Amino acid sequence: MNVHVTPADAGIDHGLAKRLSAEIEGDVLFDKFSRGRYATDASIYQIEPVGIVVPKSDADVIAAAQIAREAGVPLLPRGGGTSQSGQTVGRALVIDFTKHLNRIVETDLAARTAWVEPGIVLDEFNRQIKTSGLFFPVDVSTSSRATIGGMTGNNSCGTRSIRYGIMRDNVEAIDALLADGAQARFEAIPTEQLLRNMPNTARDLARDVLAIGQREADHIRGAFPDVSRRVGGYLIDALLPSEKPPNLATLLCGSEGTLAISRRIKIKLSRQPKYRTLGVCHFPRFRSAMEAAQHIVKLGPVAVEVVDRTLIELASDIAMFRPVMETYVRGRPDALLLVEFAEDDQTENLRRLDQLDELMGDLGLPKSVVKVADASGQSAIWGVRTSGLNIMMSMKSEGKPVSFIEDCAVPLEHLADYTERLTAVFEKHGTRGTWYAHASVGCLHVRPVLNLKLEKDAATMRAIAEEAFAMVKAYKGSHSGEHGDGLVRSEFHEMMYGRRTVEIFEAVKDRFDPDGLMNPGKIVRAQRMNDRSLFRFSPDYGVSRFTPALDWSAYPGGARGFQGAVEMCNNNGECRKHVSNVMCPSFRVTGNEADVTRGRANTLRLALSGQLGPDALASDEMLATMKLCVSCKACRRECPTGVDMAKMKIEVLAAANERRALPWQDKMIAYLPRYAPYARRLSWLMNARDRVPGLAQLSERLFGLSSKRKLPRWRAEGFNVGVRPSGSDTKNENFTARAAVSDPEGQTPAAREVAIFADTFNSNFEPENLHAAVDVLTALGYRVSQVHSASGRRVCCGRTFLSAGLVDEARAEARRFVEAVRPFVERGIPIIGLEPSCLFTLKDEFLAMLPGEATTAIAPLAYLFEDFIAAEVDAGRIKGKIAKHNAKVLLHGHCHQKSFNVMPAVAKALGLIDGLEIEVVESSCCGMAGAFGYAADTYETSMAMGELSLLPAVRKAAPDTIIAADGFSCRHQIADGSGRQARHVARIMRDALAQGAV
Repeated sequence: MNVHVTPADAGIDHGLAKRLSAEIEGDVLFDKFSRGRYATDASIYQIEPVGIVVPKSDADVIAAAQIAREAGVPLLPRGGGTSQSGQTVGRALVIDFTKHLNRIVETDLAARTAWVEPGIVLDEFNRQIKTSGLFFPVDVSTSSRATIGGMTGNNSCGTRSIRYGIMRDNVEAIDALLADGAQARFEAIPTEQLLRNMPNTARDLARDVLAIGQREADHIRGAFPDVSRRVGGYLIDALLPSEKPPNLATLLCGSEGTLAISRRIKIKLSRQPKYRTLGVCHFPRFRSAMEAAQHIVKLGPVAVEVVDRTLIELASDIAMFRPVMETYVRGRPDALLLVEFAEDDQTENLRRLDQLDELMGDLGLPKSVVKVADASGQSAIWGVRTSGLNIMMSMKSEGKPVSFIEDCAVPLEHLADYTERLTAVFEKHGTRGTWYAHASVGCLHVRPVLNLKLEKDAATMRAIAEEAFAMVKAYKGSHSGEHGDGLVRSEFHEMMYGRRTVEIFEAVKDRFDPDGLMNPGKIVRAQRMNDRSLFRFSPDYGVSRFTPALDWSAYPGGARGFQGAVEMCNNNGECRKHVSNVMCPSFRVTGNEADVTRGRANTLRLALSGQLGPDALASDEMLATMKLCVSCKACRRECPTGVDMAKMKIEVLAAANERRALPWQDKMIAYLPRYAPYARRLSWLMNARDRVPGLAQLSERLFGLSSKRKLPRWRAEGFNVGVRPSGSDTKNENFTARAAVSDPEGQTPAAREVAIFADTFNSNFEPENLHAAVDVLTALGYRVSQVHSASGRRVCCGRTFLSAGLVDEARAEARRFVEAVRPFVERGIPIIGLEPSCLFTLKDEFLAMLPGEATTAIAPLAYLFEDFIAAEVDAGRIKGKIAKHNAKVLLHGHCHQKSFNVMPAVAKALGLIDGLEIEVVESSCCGMAGAFGYAADTYETSMAMGELSLLPAVRKAAPDTIIAADGFSCRHQIADGSGRQARHVARIMRDALAQGAV
C-alpha cells in the first residue's frame, strides 16, 4: 500500500486517511499535491477532493465506500478524468479505478458480450479482443484513455452512434455497489423474478423506482425531445411499463456516479467492419455543410463528422497533423464533412462513395469529395478529428474555446438554421465559436472563445448558455447530447424539461442515495454553472512573481511566459494513452496520475499560483512529481497543445537548486563534459568499477548508481577527424565515392563542406560512430571539418547540465558552442551530429537559453546524420543506391528523433542501401534516458519502460538481424536488457559501403 499524507497539510481528514490506510490494500492519497492533481478534469472546474483511493481490488472499493459512508464523506468514482462537464470533480473521496481495476472479467463471444471492470480503457479493451472479430462500438474521441466505467456513467455516444447507438443501447447489466453498501446486479429480468430473487435492499429499491415510473408514466412519455442524442438527467424512460423486462442498468447509464458505483459492467459487442471507405466533402460555406447533412445520412453512412475552418487551420499549424491536412484538404474550405461507409462488401462501400460524389454534384458542389479507401489514410484523417478538442485548445490566445453548450443536439432539418442563429448570438456577445463533430445526429460541438479568468466572460458564458438552450428547446432538441450534465448543465434541466421532470429526477436520486453522498451536486440540486468559486481560474487566481531560468517568450502559447506554457494543458488526458507513439512512458509503467504529463502540468500550475503553499515549485514534493519524467520530449510533439514537460522540468530543477546542494550523483553526470578529457586519460581506472568485485556495490552506496548496470566504458583515444586509433574497427579504408555529390542540375561541384559535432558521449565512449559518419560522408563526396572552440577544447551542447537544472552552466557551454560554429554558420555550412539528445538541444533549448539571431541561425543548419543525408537526397545531391547489403535491420528510434519527426529521414538514409530490409520497432521510450536508467532508485522503472515493447522486440529478432539505435542511452539499454549489441546507423551504412558498390 502507498500512503501519501502529510500531517502539516491543512484540510486533511487524518482520521479518515488513517483508517483507509489500515483497511485497504491500494494507495491512499491525502497529501495536498495529490488532492490538487485530482481537483480537475477536462472541464472548466476545480474542486479539491477530500482524498483519493486507488483500489487494488473490488474488496478495496467496498471497504473504502463503507469507511466513507460511516464518516459521512461523499464518494466520487473516477475513470480517466476526461469529463468536460465537471462530473469527476467534487469535495468527496475520489475512487480512481484506472490503475488496477481495468481487466476483462469474462467474454462470451457467441453471445457477443463481455463483463469488464470499470477502469478498463476502451482502446485497450478493443485491442485485447481484436482477434475475435468483435469490438465495442461506442467510439468516443477520447478512446485512448476513456474508461468503460466512465463512459457508462456518462452515457457516452461516439462518432458512429448513427449505426451502433450509445452506451444505454450497449450496456446489458451492471454489478453495482449501492449507497448503503448493498451489492446488486441490475439487468433485464422479469419484474416478478427480479423482486423475488434480489436481496431485500436491492429488491425494495427496484420496486420503488419502478413504481415511480408507473406513477409518472404519462408525464415521462412526453417529457423529452425525440432526438437520439439526449443524455440529460436520469434515463427515467427506462422505468416506464413495457412489454420488455425492465433493466435498471439503463437507469445507471448517464447517472454520473450519483446513484451507485459500478463494480463490473456487461457490455454488448459488435462485429468489426471488414471494410471502410471515407469521403472528405469540401464546402465553401459552413451553412451549406449543415444543409447537406440531412441528405447525406440517407446514403446509410456510419459516421458524418463536421470539421470547421478554425480546426482546419489550427491542425495545419500543428506538426503532427500538417501532413494529413496537406494531403487530403483541397484549397481553403469553410467546412469539411467526413463521411464513412462500413459495409461488409467493399464494392458496396465504393458504390456509396460514388453516390456521395453524385449527391455533392446535385447540391452544386461537383468534384468536391476526396475519396479515401486505404486504411492508413482513413486512420490519419480520423486522428485529426478525434483530436478535435485538443486542437481547438491549442489556440494561442488568452481566450480558449470553452465547453458548456457543446452538447446541444437538434433535428437535422433545423441544423443549418440553428448553427447560423447561434453564430449570431456569439457575435452579439463579442466572441466566436468553433464547430466540429457529429453532423450525422445534429450534435455539433461548439465552443465559444472566452477568457474565464475574467468576470465579464463568466457572465457572458451564462448569457450565451441561456440563449442557446432556449433556442434548442424551441427546435425540440436536447441541451445535453453526449458529454453529460456535471456542473455545467445540471442546473438547466428545469428550464429544458420543466419542474415536474426535475422532481422525478430528485425522487430517483433520493431513493437510491437518501443521504446525498454519491457525487453530490450533479444532475440534481446543482450549483450555478458560472459560480466562479468552482472554476479552475477562480476569482482569486494569480501567479506569484517568478523569474524562469529559460526564455519562454517564443514558446507556442507562451504569450504569458512560463505560466502561459503551463496553462496550455487542457486536462483532456491525451498523455494517458497506453500505446501508440511515445507519450507518456512513465505513466505507462506506473499508472499514476502524478506521473503523467497532465498530472505534472496541473501540479506546476497549482504551485505557480500558490495553491500548494509557499515555495512549492522548489519543494521536495515537486521534485518527486518530476522524478520519473525522462525528458523524452514526446509531449512536445504528441500533446496537441504542445506542453513541453521536459523543458518545464528544467525550471523545477533550477528552482530546487536555489535552495539545496546538488546531489553528488547529479553533479557527477552534469559535469561529465568538463572532466571527460581527464577521465579518458585515466580510462583504465575509470573502467575498474565493473571489473573489480565490490566496486559496483560501493558506487551504488556512494553515488546512487545501480550495481545492476554496467557503466559505459571510457575510451582513451577519443575522436578527432582524420586521427584513428590503432585496432579501430573503423580503420580508414580507401572508399570510393558510391554516389558522388552533385547539384540538382547534375553538375558535380567541388566537395561540399560539412562540420561534424563530436558530442561528449560518442567522443569519449564510442568514437567509432563518429569515425563511421566521417567515412560515409567522405565516401559520398563531402569534405568533413570538426567543430572546435577557439581554445581547441571540445564543444558541448550543455545537455548534461540542463538535466540537473544547472542552466547557467549549460548557457556557458551554449555560448562556447555558438562562437565555435560561427564561421560555419556564416558560410551556411551544415552542422552534423550523431547523438539525438545533443543535436536537438541546438534546435530547441539553445533558443530558450540564448534567444537571438545567433542561435536562430544555428537551428536550421543543425542536422542529425541521417536527417542530413535524407535532405541531400531530397535536394537531388545524392542519387540512387549507394551500396548493397542483404540484411534485416530492426530500427529503434530515440525519443527526440520521434519528437522532432526525423524518423522518416532515418528510414530514408538506410533505404540508400540496396537489399536492406527495415523494420521499425513501435516503442515508447527505451527507459534509459541518460542517467535515469543508471540511478539505483529509478533502475526498476527504467527496465519496466524497456519491457513495454522495445526489449521484447529485440529478443524476438533473429540472431542475424542488425539492431539499430542512434541514441547512446538506447544502445546501452538494449545491451543490458537483451544482451544484443545495437549499432548507430552511421556504422551500419559504413559497413555496407565497405562491402562494395551497388
